[in-house]
Amino acid sequence: MYSATDPRAALDATPYAGDPNAPIAALATFEFAGLPPQETTARGGRTWYVRGQNLAIVYSDLADGDTLTRTGQGEEYVVILPDPAGTVEVVAGDSAATVAGSGVVVVPPGDSTLTARGPVTLFRLFDTRTEDVLARCANAGSYAEPHPRVAPLGLWPDPPAGHRLRVYLTADHPRAPGRFGRIFRTSAFMVNFGDPADGPRDPDRMSPHHHDDFEQCSLTVAGDYVHHVRTPWTSRLSQWRPDEHPRVSSPSVAIIPPPTVHTSQAVGPGRHLLIDVFSPPRADFSARPGWVLNADEYPAP
Repeated sequence: MYSATDPRAALDATPYAGDPNAPIAALATFEFAGLPPQETTARGGRTWYVRGQNLAIVYSDLADGDTLTRTGQGEEYVVILPDPAGTVEVVAGDSAATVAGSGVVVVPPGDSTLTARGPVTLFRLFDTRTEDVLARCANAGSYAEPHPRVAPLGLWPDPPAGHRLRVYLTADHPRAPGRFGRIFRTSAFMVNFGDPADGPRDPDRMSPHHHDDFEQCSLTVAGDYVHHVRTPWTSRLSQWRPDEHPRVSSPSVAIIPPPTVHTSQAVGPGRHLLIDVFSPPRADFSARPGWVLNADEYPAP
Protein backbone atom coordinates (compact mmCIF):
# COMPACT_ATOMS: atom_id res chain seq x y z
CA MET A 1 0.00 0.00 0.00
CA TYR A 2 2.76 2.46 0.95
CA SER A 3 6.23 2.94 -0.45
CA ALA A 4 9.11 2.03 1.84
CA THR A 5 9.84 5.73 2.41
CA ASP A 6 6.28 6.58 3.47
CA PRO A 7 6.10 6.95 7.29
CA ARG A 8 2.69 5.23 7.25
CA ALA A 9 4.32 1.98 6.12
CA ALA A 10 5.17 1.29 9.79
CA LEU A 11 1.56 1.53 11.00
CA ASP A 12 -0.08 -1.53 12.49
CA ALA A 13 -3.26 -2.78 10.84
CA THR A 14 -6.37 -3.46 12.94
CA PRO A 15 -8.71 -6.17 11.63
CA TYR A 16 -12.36 -5.22 11.13
CA ALA A 17 -14.65 -6.86 13.68
CA GLY A 18 -18.02 -5.80 12.25
CA ASP A 19 -20.49 -7.31 9.80
CA PRO A 20 -18.55 -8.05 6.58
CA ASN A 21 -21.72 -7.47 4.55
CA ALA A 22 -22.78 -4.19 6.16
CA PRO A 23 -23.58 -1.49 3.59
CA ILE A 24 -20.66 0.67 2.46
CA ALA A 25 -21.39 4.36 2.06
CA ALA A 26 -20.58 6.21 -1.14
CA LEU A 27 -17.82 8.78 -1.53
CA ALA A 28 -19.15 12.34 -1.07
CA THR A 29 -17.39 15.42 -2.47
CA PHE A 30 -18.32 19.08 -2.06
CA GLU A 31 -16.73 21.85 -4.15
CA PHE A 32 -17.83 24.97 -2.35
CA ALA A 33 -17.40 27.45 -5.21
CA GLY A 34 -20.09 25.60 -7.16
CA LEU A 35 -22.57 25.30 -4.28
CA PRO A 36 -24.90 27.98 -2.91
CA PRO A 37 -23.74 29.10 0.56
CA GLN A 38 -26.05 28.54 3.51
CA GLU A 39 -25.09 31.89 5.02
CA THR A 40 -23.87 35.21 3.65
CA THR A 41 -22.77 38.50 5.22
CA ALA A 42 -23.33 42.12 4.20
CA ARG A 43 -19.63 42.35 3.33
CA GLY A 44 -19.84 39.40 0.95
CA GLY A 45 -18.67 36.60 3.23
CA ARG A 46 -20.05 33.12 2.61
CA THR A 47 -20.39 29.97 4.73
CA TRP A 48 -21.16 26.34 3.85
CA TYR A 49 -22.06 23.42 6.16
CA VAL A 50 -21.43 19.72 5.45
CA ARG A 51 -21.02 16.76 7.76
CA GLY A 52 -19.60 13.31 8.30
CA GLN A 53 -20.72 10.64 10.72
CA ASN A 54 -19.15 12.21 13.81
CA LEU A 55 -18.57 15.85 12.87
CA ALA A 56 -19.72 18.93 11.03
CA ILE A 57 -17.30 20.79 8.74
CA VAL A 58 -18.11 24.49 8.31
CA TYR A 59 -16.20 26.34 5.59
CA SER A 60 -16.21 30.16 5.52
CA ASP A 61 -14.81 32.58 2.96
CA LEU A 62 -14.83 35.84 4.91
CA ALA A 63 -14.38 39.49 4.02
CA ASP A 64 -12.45 41.92 6.18
CA GLY A 65 -14.37 42.58 9.39
CA ASP A 66 -16.72 39.60 9.11
CA THR A 67 -17.42 37.82 12.38
CA LEU A 68 -18.43 34.29 13.32
CA THR A 69 -20.01 33.99 16.76
CA ARG A 70 -20.93 31.05 18.98
CA THR A 71 -23.01 31.76 22.10
CA GLY A 72 -23.34 29.19 24.85
CA GLN A 73 -21.26 26.65 22.95
CA GLY A 74 -21.28 23.51 25.08
CA GLU A 75 -18.09 21.91 23.79
CA GLU A 76 -14.76 23.07 22.46
CA TYR A 77 -14.48 23.35 18.70
CA VAL A 78 -11.59 23.56 16.26
CA VAL A 79 -10.69 26.25 13.73
CA ILE A 80 -8.43 25.34 10.81
CA LEU A 81 -6.64 28.25 9.14
CA PRO A 82 -5.22 26.93 5.85
CA ASP A 83 -3.81 30.15 4.38
CA PRO A 84 -0.36 31.31 5.54
CA ALA A 85 -1.42 34.88 4.67
CA GLY A 86 -4.66 34.89 6.69
CA THR A 87 -5.22 36.67 10.00
CA VAL A 88 -8.11 36.20 12.41
CA GLU A 89 -8.82 37.58 15.87
CA VAL A 90 -10.25 35.05 18.31
CA VAL A 91 -12.04 36.03 21.51
CA ALA A 92 -13.15 33.23 23.83
CA GLY A 93 -14.49 34.30 27.19
CA ASP A 94 -11.74 36.34 28.86
CA SER A 95 -9.04 35.16 26.43
CA ALA A 96 -8.06 36.62 23.07
CA ALA A 97 -5.48 35.94 20.39
CA THR A 98 -4.58 37.35 17.00
CA VAL A 99 -3.64 34.39 14.81
CA ALA A 100 -1.59 35.13 11.70
CA GLY A 101 -0.70 32.26 9.39
CA SER A 102 -1.83 28.69 8.89
CA GLY A 103 -2.58 26.45 11.83
CA VAL A 104 -5.15 25.11 14.24
CA VAL A 105 -7.02 26.98 16.97
CA VAL A 106 -8.89 25.14 19.72
CA VAL A 107 -11.73 27.29 21.06
CA PRO A 108 -12.98 26.38 24.56
CA PRO A 109 -16.64 25.95 25.52
CA GLY A 110 -18.68 29.10 26.07
CA ASP A 111 -19.08 32.29 24.05
CA SER A 112 -16.60 33.04 21.28
CA THR A 113 -16.12 35.32 18.29
CA LEU A 114 -13.84 35.04 15.26
CA THR A 115 -13.15 38.27 13.35
CA ALA A 116 -11.46 38.36 9.94
CA ARG A 117 -8.66 40.88 9.55
CA GLY A 118 -8.48 41.07 5.79
CA PRO A 119 -9.87 38.32 3.55
CA VAL A 120 -9.77 34.98 5.39
CA THR A 121 -10.76 31.42 4.60
CA LEU A 122 -11.21 28.96 7.44
CA PHE A 123 -12.85 25.72 8.50
CA ARG A 124 -14.57 25.03 11.80
CA LEU A 125 -15.05 21.52 13.19
CA PHE A 126 -17.90 20.67 15.57
CA ASP A 127 -18.58 17.22 16.97
CA THR A 128 -22.00 15.59 17.08
CA ARG A 129 -22.92 17.14 20.42
CA THR A 130 -23.35 20.51 18.65
CA GLU A 131 -26.75 19.64 17.25
CA ASP A 132 -27.69 23.07 15.87
CA VAL A 133 -24.69 23.01 13.54
CA LEU A 134 -25.37 19.46 12.38
CA ALA A 135 -28.93 20.42 11.46
CA ARG A 136 -27.66 23.11 9.04
CA CYS A 137 -25.50 20.72 7.00
CA ALA A 138 -26.40 20.38 3.35
CA ASN A 139 -26.05 16.59 3.52
CA ALA A 140 -27.72 16.09 6.91
CA GLY A 141 -30.19 13.68 5.30
CA SER A 142 -27.36 11.31 4.39
CA TYR A 143 -26.86 10.68 8.10
CA ALA A 144 -30.49 10.39 9.15
CA GLU A 145 -29.47 6.83 9.99
CA PRO A 146 -25.91 6.20 11.25
CA HIS A 147 -23.59 4.63 8.71
CA PRO A 148 -23.04 1.11 10.04
CA ARG A 149 -19.41 0.87 8.95
CA VAL A 150 -18.36 3.97 10.93
CA ALA A 151 -17.63 3.59 14.64
CA PRO A 152 -19.50 6.16 16.76
CA LEU A 153 -17.68 9.06 18.32
CA GLY A 154 -15.80 7.93 21.38
CA LEU A 155 -14.36 11.00 23.05
CA TRP A 156 -10.74 10.90 24.18
CA PRO A 157 -9.73 12.43 27.54
CA ASP A 158 -10.18 16.14 28.14
CA PRO A 159 -6.97 18.17 28.48
CA PRO A 160 -5.62 17.69 32.02
CA ALA A 161 -4.88 21.43 32.28
CA GLY A 162 -8.48 22.26 31.42
CA HIS A 163 -10.16 23.90 28.45
CA ARG A 164 -8.62 27.12 27.20
CA LEU A 165 -7.84 28.93 23.98
CA ARG A 166 -4.99 27.10 22.26
CA VAL A 167 -3.15 28.13 19.08
CA TYR A 168 -0.88 25.83 17.05
CA LEU A 169 0.88 27.39 14.04
CA THR A 170 2.29 25.14 11.33
CA ALA A 171 5.26 27.50 10.97
CA ASP A 172 6.39 26.40 14.44
CA HIS A 173 6.64 22.78 13.25
CA PRO A 174 8.85 22.34 10.17
CA ARG A 175 9.04 19.04 8.37
CA ALA A 176 10.85 16.25 10.22
CA PRO A 177 12.21 12.97 8.78
CA GLY A 178 10.04 9.99 9.69
CA ARG A 179 7.07 12.12 10.77
CA PHE A 180 3.87 12.15 8.72
CA GLY A 181 2.64 15.71 8.21
CA ARG A 182 1.85 17.95 11.17
CA ILE A 183 -0.78 16.37 13.41
CA PHE A 184 -2.76 18.10 16.14
CA ARG A 185 -5.30 16.37 18.38
CA THR A 186 -8.22 17.21 20.65
CA SER A 187 -10.57 14.90 22.51
CA ALA A 188 -12.86 14.74 19.45
CA PHE A 189 -10.66 15.49 16.42
CA MET A 190 -7.37 14.84 14.74
CA VAL A 191 -6.16 17.33 12.11
CA ASN A 192 -3.22 16.53 9.85
CA PHE A 193 -1.71 19.32 7.79
CA GLY A 194 -0.05 17.61 4.86
CA ASP A 195 3.19 18.92 3.46
CA PRO A 196 2.59 21.35 0.57
CA ALA A 197 3.83 20.13 -2.79
CA ASP A 198 4.52 21.86 -6.09
CA GLY A 199 3.22 20.33 -9.28
CA PRO A 200 1.51 16.99 -9.87
CA ARG A 201 2.06 13.82 -7.88
CA ASP A 202 4.24 11.12 -9.39
CA PRO A 203 1.70 8.56 -10.71
CA ASP A 204 4.15 5.76 -9.88
CA ARG A 205 4.16 6.71 -6.19
CA MET A 206 0.52 6.44 -5.18
CA SER A 207 -0.56 5.14 -1.75
CA PRO A 208 -3.84 3.17 -1.96
CA HIS A 209 -5.02 2.12 1.50
CA HIS A 210 -8.22 1.71 3.52
CA HIS A 211 -9.58 2.34 7.02
CA ASP A 212 -11.67 -0.32 8.71
CA ASP A 213 -14.12 1.77 10.73
CA PHE A 214 -13.57 5.52 10.37
CA GLU A 215 -14.14 8.18 7.73
CA GLN A 216 -11.38 10.31 6.29
CA CYS A 217 -12.42 13.90 5.62
CA SER A 218 -9.94 15.42 3.17
CA LEU A 219 -9.97 19.19 2.83
CA THR A 220 -8.53 20.41 -0.48
CA VAL A 221 -7.16 23.88 0.29
CA ALA A 222 -4.71 24.44 -2.57
CA GLY A 223 -4.55 23.04 -6.09
CA ASP A 224 -6.57 20.31 -7.82
CA TYR A 225 -6.78 16.66 -6.86
CA VAL A 226 -8.24 13.41 -8.12
CA HIS A 227 -9.61 11.18 -5.36
CA HIS A 228 -9.31 7.57 -6.49
CA VAL A 229 -11.77 5.39 -4.57
CA ARG A 230 -12.56 1.67 -4.89
CA THR A 231 -15.45 0.03 -3.01
CA PRO A 232 -14.59 -3.53 -1.93
CA TRP A 233 -16.90 -6.28 -3.03
CA THR A 234 -19.07 -8.00 -0.45
CA SER A 235 -21.08 -11.15 -1.05
CA ARG A 236 -24.03 -8.93 -2.01
CA LEU A 237 -23.85 -7.94 -5.67
CA SER A 238 -26.27 -5.06 -5.03
CA GLN A 239 -23.57 -3.32 -2.96
CA TRP A 240 -20.92 -3.33 -5.70
CA ARG A 241 -19.90 0.00 -7.24
CA PRO A 242 -17.59 0.98 -10.08
CA ASP A 243 -14.35 2.72 -9.18
CA GLU A 244 -14.61 6.50 -8.76
CA HIS A 245 -12.07 9.12 -9.82
CA PRO A 246 -13.61 12.56 -9.21
CA ARG A 247 -11.43 15.58 -9.83
CA VAL A 248 -11.93 18.39 -7.33
CA SER A 249 -10.60 21.90 -7.04
CA SER A 250 -9.95 23.95 -3.94
CA PRO A 251 -11.68 24.64 -1.67
CA SER A 252 -13.48 21.35 -1.33
CA VAL A 253 -14.16 18.47 1.03
CA ALA A 254 -14.12 14.74 0.29
CA ILE A 255 -15.71 12.40 2.83
CA ILE A 256 -14.16 9.00 2.20
CA PRO A 257 -16.06 6.14 3.84
CA PRO A 258 -14.63 2.94 5.28
CA PRO A 259 -13.50 0.45 4.10
CA THR A 260 -13.03 1.90 0.62
CA VAL A 261 -9.55 1.77 -0.88
CA HIS A 262 -8.46 5.31 -1.64
CA THR A 263 -5.59 7.58 -2.54
CA SER A 264 -5.45 11.22 -3.62
CA GLN A 265 -3.44 12.51 -6.56
CA ALA A 266 -2.37 16.13 -6.97
CA VAL A 267 -2.82 17.14 -10.60
CA GLY A 268 -1.80 20.20 -12.57
CA PRO A 269 0.80 22.87 -11.88
CA GLY A 270 1.25 25.01 -8.80
CA ARG A 271 0.95 24.52 -5.05
CA HIS A 272 -1.09 21.61 -3.66
CA LEU A 273 -2.19 20.95 -0.09
CA LEU A 274 -4.59 18.54 1.61
CA ILE A 275 -5.61 18.69 5.27
CA ASP A 276 -7.07 15.46 6.64
CA VAL A 277 -9.55 15.38 9.52
CA PHE A 278 -10.57 12.36 11.60
CA SER A 279 -13.14 12.05 14.38
CA PRO A 280 -12.39 10.59 16.87
CA PRO A 281 -8.56 10.82 16.77
CA ARG A 282 -6.68 7.97 15.15
CA ALA A 283 -5.09 5.51 17.55
CA ASP A 284 -2.48 4.35 15.01
CA PHE A 285 -1.15 7.85 14.33
CA SER A 286 -1.27 8.61 18.06
CA ALA A 287 0.86 5.56 18.85
CA ARG A 288 3.76 6.80 16.75
CA PRO A 289 6.26 8.73 18.93
CA GLY A 290 6.46 12.39 17.99
CA TRP A 291 3.69 12.37 15.40
CA VAL A 292 1.03 14.20 17.44
CA LEU A 293 2.55 17.60 18.13
CA ASN A 294 0.29 18.52 21.06
CA ALA A 295 0.06 15.07 22.64
CA ASP A 296 1.19 16.48 25.99
CA GLU A 297 -1.95 18.64 26.16
CA TYR A 298 -4.44 16.04 24.86
CA PRO A 299 -3.50 12.59 26.17
CA ALA A 300 -4.51 9.33 24.54
CA PRO A 301 -6.89 7.02 26.45
